[in-house]
Amino acid sequence: MIDVSALDCSVLVLNRFYMAVRVVDVRRAMTLLYRGCAEVITIEDDQYCNYDFESWCELSELKSLEKQDGEDYLRTPTRELQVPRIVRLVLFDRLPKSTVRFNRKTLFARDGYRCQYCGQTKPMSQLSLDHVTPRSQGGKTTWENVVCSCLGCNSRKGGRTPAEANMRLLTTPIRPNTNPGIAVTLKDPRYESWKTFLTANTAG
Repeated sequence: MIDVSALDCSVLVLNRFYMAVRVVDVRRAMTLLYRGCAEVITIEDDQYCNYDFESWCELSELKSLEKQDGEDYLRTPTRELQVPRIVRLVLFDRLPKSTVRFNRKTLFARDGYRCQYCGQTKPMSQLSLDHVTPRSQGGKTTWENVVCSCLGCNSRKGGRTPAEANMRLLTTPIRPNTNPGIAVTLKDPRYESWKTFLTANTAG
């Protein structure tokens, strides 16, 4: 049986030049590893260590005997496999994306999952996207015109501008230069190793 919490982890993907290109879920990372398209990268004594699927399985078996804080494992009927934090694509040499994809997840991450009107932080299921200048008034769906809003504030504002609704924005919406989801993830100490690869380039 697989540990569901382990499947919630994220994995940083590097190209073959060790540049961060994206973040994927554990299922995708393990598929790439199993198919030989990627290898696990760890940093040990300031040195990069590379592991293919078989060697990672062997290392996981040893490490599972004395698990450390911050490690996650996939548990199957026959083995425990440590969740990698970083994988490197062995043939992929494209450069990281220079723009951040606009979608609900990245916008909520940009705003810290915090309603930009009342300031309450809520789970994603209780948040919505709000057009500062409503689409009915010519507002566009862009980083600069969409903010995170709780359902209550979104309903209260309706098809009006903040001024018309007598509501105030807490921050001015801007286009992020790097993936805001990365910044949220880096607050988790389990992903400390990512910082080595995100100083110059951040995955999009």
